[in-house]
Amino acid sequence: MEYLCWFLPVCISFLLVGASLANETVSSNNTTRPPDGNSSQQQLLTSSLILLTMFIIFILLTGCFCRFRKHRKAVVNTSDKKMPNGILEEQEQQRVMLLSRSPSGPKKYFPIPVENLEEEIRIRSADDGKLFREEFNSLTASYVQGTFEMANQEENREKNRYPNILPYDHSRVILTQMDSVAASDYINASYIDGYKEKNKFIAAQGPKQETVNDFWRMIWEQKSATIVMLTNLKERKEDKCYQYWPDQGCWTYGNIRVSVEDCIVLVDYTIRKFCIQSQLHDGCKAPRLVTQLHFTSWPDFGVPFTPIGMLKFLKKVKTLNPSHGGPIVVHCSAGVGRTGTFIVIDAIIDMMHSEQRVDVFEFVARIRNQRPQMVQTEMQYSFIYQALLEYYLYGDTELDVSSLEKHLQTSHSTTPHLGQMGLEEEFKKLTNVRIMKENMRTGNLPANMKKARVIQIIPYDFNRVILSMKRGQEYTDYINASFIDGYRQKDYFIATQGPLPHTVEDFWRMVWEWKCHTIVMLTEVQEREQEKCFQYWPSEGSVTHGDINIEIKNDSLIDAISIRDFIITYNQTHQEKQSRLVRQFHFHGWPEIGIPAEGKGMIDLIAAVQKQQQQTGNHPITVHCSAGAGRTGTFIALSNILERVKAEGLLDVFQAVKSLRLQRPHMVQTLEQYEFCYKVVQDFIDIFSDYANFK
Repeated sequence: MEYLCWFLPVCISFLLVGASLANETVSSNNTTRPPDGNSSQQQLLTSSLILLTMFIIFILLTGCFCRFRKHRKAVVNTSDKKMPNGILEEQEQQRVMLLSRSPSGPKKYFPIPVENLEEEIRIRSADDGKLFREEFNSLTASYVQGTFEMANQEENREKNRYPNILPYDHSRVILTQMDSVAASDYINASYIDGYKEKNKFIAAQGPKQETVNDFWRMIWEQKSATIVMLTNLKERKEDKCYQYWPDQGCWTYGNIRVSVEDCIVLVDYTIRKFCIQSQLHDGCKAPRLVTQLHFTSWPDFGVPFTPIGMLKFLKKVKTLNPSHGGPIVVHCSAGVGRTGTFIVIDAIIDMMHSEQRVDVFEFVARIRNQRPQMVQTEMQYSFIYQALLEYYLYGDTELDVSSLEKHLQTSHSTTPHLGQMGLEEEFKKLTNVRIMKENMRTGNLPANMKKARVIQIIPYDFNRVILSMKRGQEYTDYINASFIDGYRQKDYFIATQGPLPHTVEDFWRMVWEWKCHTIVMLTEVQEREQEKCFQYWPSEGSVTHGDINIEIKNDSLIDAISIRDFIITYNQTHQEKQSRLVRQFHFHGWPEIGIPAEGKGMIDLIAAVQKQQQQTGNHPITVHCSAGAGRTGTFIALSNILERVKAEGLLDVFQAVKSLRLQRPHMVQTLEQYEFCYKVVQDFIDIFSDYANFK
């Protein structure tokens, strides 16, 4: 608009002056002699000049206006461009978008005392995160802080995954120059400081096929013992990182031989252990152990739904990284967004312990001087604060199995001011997990509310179990059921309510469509003279619900568990019948109010279910009580906790339950159920008292 405001008065003045001169000329000619041919020619020439002047001005104005429009469009495309859901992603058509500078210049943000952290985050999150946005945009891009001469050399350009994410010359990792190979000391990686440790990390791009040899050479030369990987190999069908390790056996990358020693797959991350050895005669050929921790739960867009998994992952990185090792190598795809987020969380947690305050703004600004674009989006920036608040509010609640007994004794001590405050306080903190009613829109539709036993216990939209829609029938894709993560596998459980008479068909459709082979029932059909679950199976023979026929083949009682085998057959017109064996484990020892008398029955039930799962392919386990929250949540929590005890010798009852409550409301409903989780773990340890079994 400024172009128009400047040009318009000038142009109008120009026209008026031109017109005035023309009139004066004509007037002058008229007073000295009568009109003749020459006078007419003079008038025609003057008019032509005026028209020509007006035409030139019009062209100038049009050019200025187009230039303004083009400038405006460019500004939108470079600084305001968003992905469809408003999240700026690391990769956009194989090119990382550069962050815009703050229009008002850098603004200083001061450290926050830890006791004020919750309130400060609440203030910054108001108005759709307006103050978070301002704070993030106040970070300078830091492009003027260094040069990129080595990264821009002709021989090195193809080594960069993204042409505009390059390491500074002053902080880049320099490899040993290889004889007769030009620019062989270059890799797209930068040294990054930790909270107090210089060069604690190396932030790197995800290796390309042509840079894998350089990547392993860097690991060897820098004596790094830990690799942190924060991207999946492919995301949204786009290559994010080349697989730089063998799936099994060994492979040689350049002069580095890499062999796989171990691989443990967990729900949020995978741990791989490699033995690496240099093939060069450099006098240092002793093999080394390198651990790769691969965080697999960072979604294609945005940030993880909750920081719980990331904090567990970070603790595992700290635990496994040896004190004698070189820098921890951290990479995502470009090596700036997720990589920067991880490094900042690590550093500021250290700062919280040391100074009792956090200074995210200053630390991000500092590491951007070591590698541009570190922490790339406003969403990643606010996620750092969420992770720090989670850590501050709940701390480290993880226990080694050997310290469980002492923890329980302290929690149940009769010392004044303690009483049962330990477990009670833990359980009270779970009330901080807000029920996200805004994420229950589908379950709160009038047609679907009729399908709920307890109106407060309905699934969240983001993880509800979706059925196939019946043709011409609205809302038939809904059932009151939620996918719940297991210890090693996402969506390993389906938590649901006991079927109502009018939802039995949906229940069996769910079992069929999601290939469930295992049902765990934790309620009686009737309790205290009230119907708690419709009997959805036949006592003998068979019964049909919709397109599914259920035939009972076996019904046996072992201790407190009824084991029933069903043949379920899907009957659909014009198609061949399909059948499947489904086993139901019906636990009888759990009253509606209270807990089982002892933990052994629950341990036996979990073991039986796991054995069935191993034999049938680990498809989702359908778990239900009456409402699908209290007993259901406790069973799932215990399954996950005991799996971890067996695999790692560690337990975290608090975070296990908290994680469930983020996936379905009211999971593990009472303090008594919460305490029961600890009791079962203690019983499990007593039965299998050799701690070596858990490690």
